[in-house]
Amino acid sequence: MTDRDTDPANLAARSAGDSPDSVLLADRAGNWGAAYVHLPFCARVCPYCDFAVVSGRDDLIERYVTAVANEIRREDDWRPLASIYVGGGTPSRVPPVMIGNLIRTLEERFGIEPGAEVSLEANPEDWTPDVAAQLAAQGFERVSFGSQSFDQDVLDRLGRRHHPEQIAAAVTSARAAGFRSVNLDLIFGTPGETLVSWNETLDRAVGLGPDHVSCYALTVEPGTELGRAVASGAPAPDPDTQADFYESACDRLSHAGLVRYEVSNWARPGHTVRYNLAVWAGGEYLAFGMGAHRFRDGTRSHNRRLLDGYLESIEHGDSAAAGSELIERWSAEIERVFLGIRRVAGVVAGDAGSALMTSEEGHRLLAAGVIEFVEGRLVVRRPLLTDHVARAVLALAPP
Repeated sequence: MTDRDTDPANLAARSAGDSPDSVLLADRAGNWGAAYVHLPFCARVCPYCDFAVVSGRDDLIERYVTAVANEIRREDDWRPLASIYVGGGTPSRVPPVMIGNLIRTLEERFGIEPGAEVSLEANPEDWTPDVAAQLAAQGFERVSFGSQSFDQDVLDRLGRRHHPEQIAAAVTSARAAGFRSVNLDLIFGTPGETLVSWNETLDRAVGLGPDHVSCYALTVEPGTELGRAVASGAPAPDPDTQADFYESACDRLSHAGLVRYEVSNWARPGHTVRYNLAVWAGGEYLAFGMGAHRFRDGTRSHNRRLLDGYLESIEHGDSAAAGSELIERWSAEIERVFLGIRRVAGVVAGDAGSALMTSEEGHRLLAAGVIEFVEGRLVVRRPLLTDHVARAVLALAPP
């Protein structure tokens, strides 16, 4: 295999489907160094959001960034990073120079590979040409916009603060600032949304020429504003309607030249998300900030979820970890397959895949064409049923 074959950028491109044998290379993403940084600050919390976020606490941004930098410095040595993903929350609410300082802290602590993917999430209403230029100057070359919809009524129902026109303006300014890759996040299945409206959202998104599109079904999470409303009798998303919306996304995005490489993600060749590829390949990854989850040395751990508790821990020189779990033996095998089946590339079947194939439920899934075994790999052929397959994997007893 040549150096070109093992280069992360080329592997990411191939995993999007521009080479017939690309699926086998997706597994190599598990060897990449990846790190996530969580910036929890929001102007307001969206009614459906179940992430570790805060609103009305912007006065703590500088203090929080200092704490995250200190957490990074305390992390044990690791390999150079091929991918850095800054998520939230709303990272675009944090001054670009502060985010840049976190990138430099990561570089000083671990090193960053040449050509590494440096990505952040942003909301269209926060994104201006000046913000775009400042972030590009800090080393960011990929941005993921929380667009969600191009239907103003749907945006209002989702509690979003931007207008459809701001999405287009954000994409234009990102391109002008030199961002190499632009993603649009979309949400489908909001009660009251129609298939006509969703198709218009897809068409308008495609019309902006994004390099990557993520489409997620609206999910009702307990403890959220939406969850409480549905529990009180408000309409919930309809699964059958969401299935129709998903199939329409598959059709329209593929016709636009975007290749689905995971259940909810489409990309042009060369624009798959390295951080996500590393996670789905079962690779280890670092994570910093309030509520951040990491996987290192076979152990999954997570930080304290509340802002004040996180700050108190770091500022007193303590670990911010709130819990950990050693993933080994059968649990590690189940998790490898559980994560890998999300990819169009599938996953090497291994012991768990073989156990599924010989189980009663596996026989049903095979007969129905939901799953297939191809050259030793377990592949989900009907992506709408991925969660069903995942539950079947989780139910497998150890041999």
